Amino acid sequence: MEIVLVGLNHRTAPVEVRELVSFTGDQAQQAASELRERGILEETLVLSTCNRSEVYGVPPEDVKKSATVLASYLSSFHKVAPDTLSASLYHHYDRDVVRHLYRVSSGLDSMVLGEAEILGQVREAYRLAHGHGRTGPVLNRLFQGALEVGKRVRSETELGTRPMSVASAGVKLAERIFGKLEQRCALVIGAGTIGEQVVSQLRDRDVGQLYVMNRSQEKAAQLAREFGGKVIPWGDWDHSLVLPDVVVSSVASEEPVLLRETVKHAMAARKNRALLLMDLGIPRNIDPALADLYNVYLYNLDDLTEIVQQNRAAREEEIPRAENIVDEHVMKFLSWQASVELVSLLDVLRTRVKEERAAFLRERMEMLTHFRPEERAKMEMLMDELLEKMLMQPAEKLRGEKRLRKKIQNVDALRDLFLHDEDKR
Repeated sequence: MEIVLVGLNHRTAPVEVRELVSFTGDQAQQAASELRERGILEETLVLSTCNRSEVYGVPPEDVKKSATVLASYLSSFHKVAPDTLSASLYHHYDRDVVRHLYRVSSGLDSMVLGEAEILGQVREAYRLAHGHGRTGPVLNRLFQGALEVGKRVRSETELGTRPMSVASAGVKLAERIFGKLEQRCALVIGAGTIGEQVVSQLRDRDVGQLYVMNRSQEKAAQLAREFGGKVIPWGDWDHSLVLPDVVVSSVASEEPVLLRETVKHAMAARKNRALLLMDLGIPRNIDPALADLYNVYLYNLDDLTEIVQQNRAAREEEIPRAENIVDEHVMKFLSWQASVELVSLLDVLRTRVKEERAAFLRERMEMLTHFRPEERAKMEMLMDELLEKMLMQPAEKLRGEKRLRKKIQNVDALRDLFLHDEDKR
């Protein structure tokens, strides 16, 4: 029942590296399927957001060996040189995996402290993995606990009552550059979760004009109607880039959707009027090379750090309360994990004791020739009852009493004490 996690996030890797190992929804399911089919993991789940790509799993063998194999698999799957990833990847095991995930789901490990959307992303990743049969009892319990932690942190701390998101941080950046947005025009590229949040944030600040562009014009029209905006057809860059002061992009794309020559052409038509571009996509949606164009200001996710840090400083007093909730649920999971392992240990021990009992009787009964066959059978039955009483009752107590499960600390010590090496396999 060991658990392994291999991944990277905004703390360990810049956006240039994160975008190399980002998973689409289909890629996440493909990777999870391959990891199980190849016997690398028995249970697996891939969590990929704009700020992290992580693989969680239950390996069939040594947990640290599986982490090395997972790191190689990530390099191979995304066709990225191992040296490019090695400095950015972290490996976590067992307790550290549980604590890491619970901090992720509560928004404590996000670039934006208390990030609003991460809990939904964890929920969706679990829903897909569970729906495709990639998870099992261990990851099911782990991720159900993560969702519970996230809900509690949001309902019981100020991190939930005053949520902030990448979208709101990006709009704050626009206000820094242009001041009030009432006389400004904004174009939002993408009508997904982040795009919708950006549109909502812009409307909250009374942006003067709002345009929406999306591959699915139906989704763009729906979002525009909801927030009083207008739709621009996908790819109509000649017209769409002449109008706005602010362009925010967040679409799923393997290649940039805004290229340097396109923006250069638009800037000439704009007579070089200042243009703020915010790239909230992973992989990046906007060609980094256009940042050298005159009066073009390009920001990506990592550039929001200053705003994020100001947000964090104002809310740090809530961190201890959230960490206490995380710690409580980490202990609940570890107690459950130990109880399951101990019940399994008792099952193995019961089998071994029965084998020892049979061998013992074979050896001793030859010397007890004065007993009749029915007396020998009675003795065997009494021994079986005694053994069952000694081993069955503890297992039943473990299954039924939470109080006992909380007291279990080290199942491995018991395993080493009572079992031979061949019994541990």
